[in-house]
Amino acid sequence: MPSGFFDSVLSLIIRTSTDLPPDVRAAMKAAMGGETPGTRSAQALTIIARNIDQAAEGEGAICQDTGMPTFEIHAPVGANQIVMAKEIREAVAEATKRGKLRSNSVDSITGDNTGDNLGPGTPIIHFHQWERDDVEVKLILKGGGCENMNAQYSLPTELPHLGRADRTLDGVRKCILHAVWNAQGRGCAPGAVGVCIGGDRTSGYAHAKDQLFRTLDDVNPDPRLAALEASIMGEVNKLGVGTMGFGGRVSLIGCKVGAMNRLPASFFVSVAYDCWAFRRLGVVLDAKTGAIRQWLYRDPATPVAAMADQAGVPRTGREVSLTTPVSEEQIRSLTVGDVVLLSGRVFTGRDAVHAHLMKHDPPVDLRGAVIYHCGPVMAKDGDGWKVTAAGPTTSIREEPYQADIIGRYGVRAVIGKGGMGGKTLAALKEHGAVYLNAVGGAAQFYARAITSVDGVSLTEFGTPEAMWHLTAKDFPAIVTMDAHGNSLHKDVEQASAKELAEMASLPPLVTTA
Repeated sequence: MPSGFFDSVLSLIIRTSTDLPPDVRAAMKAAMGGETPGTRSAQALTIIARNIDQAAEGEGAICQDTGMPTFEIHAPVGANQIVMAKEIREAVAEATKRGKLRSNSVDSITGDNTGDNLGPGTPIIHFHQWERDDVEVKLILKGGGCENMNAQYSLPTELPHLGRADRTLDGVRKCILHAVWNAQGRGCAPGAVGVCIGGDRTSGYAHAKDQLFRTLDDVNPDPRLAALEASIMGEVNKLGVGTMGFGGRVSLIGCKVGAMNRLPASFFVSVAYDCWAFRRLGVVLDAKTGAIRQWLYRDPATPVAAMADQAGVPRTGREVSLTTPVSEEQIRSLTVGDVVLLSGRVFTGRDAVHAHLMKHDPPVDLRGAVIYHCGPVMAKDGDGWKVTAAGPTTSIREEPYQADIIGRYGVRAVIGKGGMGGKTLAALKEHGAVYLNAVGGAAQFYARAITSVDGVSLTEFGTPEAMWHLTAKDFPAIVTMDAHGNSLHKDVEQASAKELAEMASLPPLVTTA
């Protein structure tokens, strides 16, 4: 395979990470039009739209979690797959070096980050032979937050709020509805789901992920599955989960279902949940030169229309400005639903930092401080650093630690996405702290709210897991858990559970034989 293959794959990686395909843009534009103006979900969609534009304009990562690169390659008989795999890995490492991918490959035993996104199982490369004489390379970047919301069901089973799901298409429908409801804001709704009916546990998950390579506006060639997809899309947005789990009219932008044969003893339904930052593109390459003959999912000759109608997010005048360090009095004056504009020092902290703080004193004074659940994409800037992508990560992973850290060190606010559990909620009330929900995936938007990188601690954990000392200016987030025991996440989950229960009694779909 000629050296042009490397350049083409590198271009594919960069474009996939920084520019959403037209079908996803259209679905998100429709979501914006379908949401009630002035609501929390509408505000979040405005931030998402601006982030999409900023990422494309500056060729920056749409989301700081650039995911697990998964390549699906069709090549002619005789193509050298060993060379292609080598150049794909080199292209992944180069894209990481350029800051288009975050260093995400971590040793599962030691936790050490390889730094270049290479390692056993990373990236994922699947080769397929075909009779054509060109090479097709498709890529999907699926982040950890939405990957954690994948689900697999073994039918028959009992589902919360939906009752029994049998080995029928109606049982499959219930599984999909449950998976979307269960994701809430943790999967960065509005999302899309790829679904596989059947297969075994491994092939089912793989085929479910394959469905995400379909465009959101296609029609399933199997009329039974087309009817199931249409049924889901007609029902699921009545759940009221909404953007980021804030409540609202749009919870899902796509549902794609495939089926595989199975063993008589098994009936699996596998659901691959993807977030609104649905990064999927492809190219067709000349087998002799490796040059790009055609882009898939997008037409480079067609100008891309801006998603946002304005350069920034409109202010209402009701925002609350806070500057760190924050006092307990300021925090206790906040209630769920308040929009906060945060300025001053912010410290990032993910899984490794939180586990460290349970056993060691913090490297910085956390009294009155703000911890940001974020693994930023960083780039060297002279002798220092700059942030190139800095959206929130899913906060529930820190539930085992957060309450203790708030109580021990006097932390006044935590920024993240998806909310946290009862132990953290109790600590917020006891100690006078709040949870601030930022918009998941909006990595470019929030990077622009970071004015400087003032230092870094715990670098031994790797770039995403280190504690970065950042200065923010008017960083916007919504109070979703306050110091009075209130939780928007709990309220939305309970309200959407009632809607889910009502869907259990809908007329059944056509059943399997």
